[in-house]
Amino acid sequence: MLLPIRTSIKPRRTPYANYALVAVNVAIFLLSYFPHVESYGGPTEYIRQWANQFVLDPRPGHLFLWQFVSYAFLHAGLMHIVGNMFFLYLFGNNVNDKLGHIGYLAFYLAGAVFSGIGHTLLSSASVLGASGAVAAVTGAYLVLFPQTLITVIYWFFFIGTMELPAMYFIAFKLIIWDNMVEPRFAPPVAIAYGAHLAGYIFGIGAMVVLLATHILSGSNYDLWAMIKLWNRRRRYRDAVSSGYDPYTGRTKIKVKEVIKSAAEQQKEEQLRQLRSEISDRMIQRNLPAAAELFIELMEQDSEQILPRQQLLDIANQLAGDNKHAESARAYEQLLSHYSTYEYAEQVELMLGIIYARYLNQPESAVKHLQIAEKKLTDPGQLKMCRDELARVQNA
Repeated sequence: MLLPIRTSIKPRRTPYANYALVAVNVAIFLLSYFPHVESYGGPTEYIRQWANQFVLDPRPGHLFLWQFVSYAFLHAGLMHIVGNMFFLYLFGNNVNDKLGHIGYLAFYLAGAVFSGIGHTLLSSASVLGASGAVAAVTGAYLVLFPQTLITVIYWFFFIGTMELPAMYFIAFKLIIWDNMVEPRFAPPVAIAYGAHLAGYIFGIGAMVVLLATHILSGSNYDLWAMIKLWNRRRRYRDAVSSGYDPYTGRTKIKVKEVIKSAAEQQKEEQLRQLRSEISDRMIQRNLPAAAELFIELMEQDSEQILPRQQLLDIANQLAGDNKHAESARAYEQLLSHYSTYEYAEQVELMLGIIYARYLNQPESAVKHLQIAEKKLTDPGQLKMCRDELARVQNA
């Protein structure tokens, strides 16, 4: 048996919307669920009968629109609500942080509705519980944070913990195994597998659409970015196999290999050596030496591009060393080649300040500061940006 207990990331902001959903579910459970009593007509039986109208019942004459939302806030027992709220807390906090409070609440309720529709299409049995909405949240986590690690407790013959990538754990354990494989071998139980699968489909599909249309800002680590990277690699392999030369932009005639001159071979070897030395210094955390090697690399070939984190660390080091022209070039490269960097607005702010205060290039400063002003959300950084922009424009 496998049970996830934590993820490798924490939300940057307090996920109040997710906390509120957990609290509302628990409160409604405590109000509507009491231990069974034999006396009919008492308060317990009255509450049970009153709550039944909010269960999603697909039978003709029993189905009402409000049930597509209300059923998701009712639970059949203690283990039912504990399981659902645990998974909602585990995966919902970070999804709430990414979508914002209003967006997250709307997404959660939409997940409940979509899961309810999926259940009514596949079954005529009544259903209650937040499982479908929680499945939508879990599917959203799969898309937004596929490369994060989930710590899992396992117990078979012995007990231990291990870390699994979220993409594989959610896709294969929670979606495929728990809802498609295990039900074929386990005894029949009253579990709405159709609602679960509909929730996963909605959560995954909605997040992919939001990322693909740029309604939701992405990162280099979400599932949509992974899909785009895979597609670029596929197209590159196809192009190269057809004879395309990515360095010259021409199609090679595969008759004989072009023998490079000794000077070209020597230059390429020098560039490889420089890049290797930069990586070594970065591993050693010797940033000043890495920054000096980067300057040398740019002098030999300004088209060379380092990995994103290396480029960012070196740009920051150069700025700290008051090598403003070199740091500006590094920041410009970062924005040009890693345009989806999640903190690009902070780089724009840094560039604007460098151009304004140190390089005396007001036009470039205004351009970057205006871009930063539109994207910054931190109040302190936004005030700094606006103050600097006003100073440059009034100079």
